[in-house]
Amino acid sequence: METSVLVLLCVAAFAAGFIDAIVGGGGLIQTLVGLILLPNLPVATVIGTFKIPAFSGTSFAAFQYLKKVDMNWKLLSIMMLLAFPSAFLGSTMLTYVSNDFMKPLLLVVLSFLVIYTYAKKNFGQHTARNISARTQIANAVAISFVVGFYDGFIGPGTGCFLVVAFIALMGFDFLHASANAKMVNLATNFGSICLFFLKGKIIWSIAIPMAFSNAFGGWIGAKLAIHKGNGFIRIFFLVVVIGTLIRFGYAVFCQ
Repeated sequence: METSVLVLLCVAAFAAGFIDAIVGGGGLIQTLVGLILLPNLPVATVIGTFKIPAFSGTSFAAFQYLKKVDMNWKLLSIMMLLAFPSAFLGSTMLTYVSNDFMKPLLLVVLSFLVIYTYAKKNFGQHTARNISARTQIANAVAISFVVGFYDGFIGPGTGCFLVVAFIALMGFDFLHASANAKMVNLATNFGSICLFFLKGKIIWSIAIPMAFSNAFGGWIGAKLAIHKGNGFIRIFFLVVVIGTLIRFGYAVFCQ
């Protein structure tokens, strides 16, 4: 591989780690750049390889959040235990089945997210107090299965979906949603990594340098999110989701 290609991949990994640490969705950049720069590799190999930097960046971001933000460890324990096998199953299916049929559905879902988040100005600005512990646990189980499988099978935008799920279904504000989402995202990434490792789909000479770049971006992004708070995260969330929407729109209508 040419050095210039690896450098560009590392730059994309840094940007992905930075965005992922704040609101998720960084995988959109990383995966897109990888598919463009590595056209001769199977899609499963590209995605499997890029799960390593994704895990690295999420780990560093999670560590920053752990120092500053309270975590709901009861819910997180349940969600991480369930998200791991769900992502493993999703990645297993990816090695056998194309995921292109999901793109039109994702286009509709992302459009709804943009409209709802923009129109509802107080969305994710405060912690909701009217959601019972039993309801939170039930929602946590559903989120873990659905988003875990999605991350393994498709990937890009997982962080955004987790943030929205934590806000809409668990009653968290943007900052706490982003922090807790990182822990669940670690479990989904690890589930996928185990499958891709067993299948021999990881190219370590690409994954390791990208992992360092992604981790550095995740470290900076998490510190910025913690410092700026909910208002900043909401705006950043809208920008990332719109970018993701444009990407899936291009995939549906132009490819």
